[in-house]
Amino acid sequence: MSGDGQITKDNIYNTVEPGDFPAMMDCERYLDRTSAFDKIISATHDHFWDPNDARYIDFSAPFDMENEYMVDPTMTVGYGTAVWDKLDEKGRVKLTNLETHWSLSNILHGEQGALALSASLCHILRDPGAQEYAANQAREEARHVTAFTNIVRARFGKPMPCGPVLANVLTELVTSRLAWKKIVGMQLLVEGLAMGAFATFYNKGRDPLIVRLAQLAMTDEAFHHKFGKIWADRTIPKLSKDEHEKIEDWAWEVFQTLLFNIAAPEQKKDIYTQVGLDWEWVQGAFMEGMTDEHIRTNMQESANIFRVLVKTLAMTGIITERTAGNYAAYIDMKVLHEEGDEMVGDSIAAAGIAKLKEINRKNEALIQLRGTAAD
Repeated sequence: MSGDGQITKDNIYNTVEPGDFPAMMDCERYLDRTSAFDKIISATHDHFWDPNDARYIDFSAPFDMENEYMVDPTMTVGYGTAVWDKLDEKGRVKLTNLETHWSLSNILHGEQGALALSASLCHILRDPGAQEYAANQAREEARHVTAFTNIVRARFGKPMPCGPVLANVLTELVTSRLAWKKIVGMQLLVEGLAMGAFATFYNKGRDPLIVRLAQLAMTDEAFHHKFGKIWADRTIPKLSKDEHEKIEDWAWEVFQTLLFNIAAPEQKKDIYTQVGLDWEWVQGAFMEGMTDEHIRTNMQESANIFRVLVKTLAMTGIITERTAGNYAAYIDMKVLHEEGDEMVGDSIAAAGIAKLKEINRKNEALIQLRGTAAD
């Protein structure tokens, strides 16, 4: 481990200090470019989409917010607890849609974090290929910010504030000068959460707009996830015992923080007052149901966001026997490994890319037709 805290085992992840722009003008640097990310970069046109173009997604589509659940109500934190019993049907719809408002807002803040983090990698990654990939991801995260702003505006007017726990995690990742923490934190942990969240919205969304946006976002996130996987393949096997334990312990710490806090009622106090409930009472009902057994049952679902996160850490080799027992309290690690490398969102993303290729082919044909007519 280097004295400055950086952990670099492959030249394509070498970094410079954020303010050391002269290092980026080193003539030899331009010539030393990895091809490891070329396939991901060149595939960008396959999953291009424009959140401001109704041919890809139409944010003007109506939805009865007062009477219809935007998502399956089982996704609501209070579902199946005394919270649910205390509300009539209108109240349940309102709470579920408020929870969805909060979730979409926090995804928006997460996408803003991913945008800022990707841009920050451009300032420190020395390899031109790695730098180009980071710039490419920043572009895609920017369209996610636009898209989630659009859906929040269309359904709710404006976003809710970021939950304090997620805000702290995102701030730590974006402002860190450590490349490994940025990559493990964002490309593996947060992107793992995102893939699980989008798969859940895709499978359990009742608002067609949510289902469509979830799939579009996944067409990009699947590639972002690959960047982290390449880092893991080239880095994890070369770590010293101390380095591996440092990363492994930090990942477990972040996992615990997110698992027990990210969706807790304390993080979104204001939504409960809007349905006539005291958030502290809701918190108590939530904690009653938040047993290890309850968590373990929920994590059996392939799209459970924390299950996807654990699988990401396991498949990249970050989780070893040393900490596997910690996660085993919530998930069957043997079953997880037997599933192989395929992630829950891969097939959804693949289907989405196929649709995007068709739309983009039609767009290109129309442009060519107009050009011919103009001639």
